[in-house]
Amino acid sequence: MKIYLDTSTPETILRIDDNEYRFVFDNDLAEKLLKFMHDKLRENGGDFKDITEITFMSGPGSFTGLRIGASIVNALAHELNIPLFDHHGKKHKIILPDYGRGANITKPRK
Repeated sequence: MKIYLDTSTPETILRIDDNEYRFVFDNDLAEKLLKFMHDKLRENGGDFKDITEITFMSGPGSFTGLRIGASIVNALAHELNIPLFDHHGKKHKIILPDYGRGANITKPRK
């Protein structure tokens, strides 16, 4: 099973082979994404062990969404020993998110 994951916007997109699923997790992405992926894999007759490759929309986009998505796809690709690609088709050992701009770090209040 080939997986595509996009967490760069508030609407998460998961593709499993030819099936596409969209869901808005609000502030629950970190808590609910793996279960969502597992449920959709099972709907398609598979499980995590059946994933053969992962493509990840690495950015630009939401800082938090990209960090969570990258963490999940990096861990899955490593543990399952499967290829990991960015949305341009370039193969990676690990994916680093592309935030599209530098960090906006504010001065401490105290």
